[in-house]
Amino acid sequence: MNSNPMYMEYVDDADPAPQEHQRGWRILGWVAIGLSVTLVCSSLGLYGYYRKLNGNIARESINYGPRPEKLNNALNILLLGSDTRSGANARYGRSMVNDPPRSDTMILLHLSPGGQQAIGISFPRDLLVPIPECKSRDGRVVPASSSAMINESFTRGGAPCTVKTIEQLTKIKIDHFLQVDFTGFKNITKAIGGVEICLPKAVNDPQANLRLPKGRHVVQGETALAYVRARKSLGDGSDLDRIKRQQQFMGSMAKKALSAGVLSNPAKLNALLNATTKSLTADEDLDIGAMTKIARGMQGLTAGKLRFVTVPWMYHPLDPNRVALRQPDANEFFTAIRTDTGLEEETKPNDTGGAKIPPNQVRVRVYNASGVDGLARRVADELEARGFQVVQVGNQPARRTTRVLYGPGADHQAKTLAEVVPDAKPAPRTTGAGPGMVDLVLGADWTSLKPRKSGIPRQKDEVRATDDVCKS
Repeated sequence: MNSNPMYMEYVDDADPAPQEHQRGWRILGWVAIGLSVTLVCSSLGLYGYYRKLNGNIARESINYGPRPEKLNNALNILLLGSDTRSGANARYGRSMVNDPPRSDTMILLHLSPGGQQAIGISFPRDLLVPIPECKSRDGRVVPASSSAMINESFTRGGAPCTVKTIEQLTKIKIDHFLQVDFTGFKNITKAIGGVEICLPKAVNDPQANLRLPKGRHVVQGETALAYVRARKSLGDGSDLDRIKRQQQFMGSMAKKALSAGVLSNPAKLNALLNATTKSLTADEDLDIGAMTKIARGMQGLTAGKLRFVTVPWMYHPLDPNRVALRQPDANEFFTAIRTDTGLEEETKPNDTGGAKIPPNQVRVRVYNASGVDGLARRVADELEARGFQVVQVGNQPARRTTRVLYGPGADHQAKTLAEVVPDAKPAPRTTGAGPGMVDLVLGADWTSLKPRKSGIPRQKDEVRATDDVCKS
């Protein structure tokens, strides 16, 4: 194995047999774009036509047991690419027809409450994570692993196992999943009329079957498939670099699919609807009602409100050819997704005279002085969901007003807590105050924490659907 972490080699990326494409394919979350267009039909009132399209979609159950609690009205849809060689996909590797399919591309599409913004979150295939116990496709129980590449979850138990793995990792409730294969990808790019890409240099890659000069191109079908599968001839050859390129492709496809030229043209719309639905496998709960809900939630979405990121990562300290979640950034990012309200983040000047103290560095004691049983525990759970360290929950004598009090050296931490407590004016605690500790005393006037601003942290190298594909 290559010791240079920027050039990650895997068995699945080995040179292909003659006339076969390389196995290491990375499809994109472009299926999300197909979904957004597919769902338009439910808002057009074409019920009979919709039922026909709905019948094209294969179904699979993900009801496997306890799930994370849903903390908002967002929609989270896991987009998976399958490298199955069954059926028409056999041409991309006949020697692999009997191999279990894998999904080296996993994108969690998060639609904020209100449908005004969306974010596609990529999970690198070589991310080492715990994989829980899952059932295989033939019903066998596959034991849990404490550390394995995240794409193994799909090989072990298909989409249900990948859903379970990502929910366990992020604590984000996944509402639905969508899975698509090679042939489906080609059909969608054809139906949409091609997708614009930009090459910084000429490419002649016989293995990927990609030959294009430098500059802008509109690609579809086999050429589009070759572009998203190519690795060694584009960029630095790493999987992470390919993810970035595929996010740019997804953004370009989003801009095309959400344009009036596609949605207002009956012939193009019909072709895209048929191509999309025939290519999909989805969870059994993604029925007419669920699709209608998603369609309504996406009505206000524009290309400018659609962005794509990769989970916060770093090279794994024990294996530079693998990656790990970068903490605490990853957990803060997942918390922001779980608690997103769809409200725009407000940028305010820092009035603390120094760097803002993040919630995960604020130690809080929550006391119930309201007379309402169990209130302190409920508020403590909400604070923990927003990243605060709750170190104690208890009761105090009844009082009318809620207060934020702080001990020595915790004035800046108190200001961070006060940002989420209505009408809070932090004050020093004169007795019983531990150094660096902040107390939230809940009075009879308590209603709730302030609505959380979306505040989904910007990630390195974000891609927006409105970006110029040729920008550096």
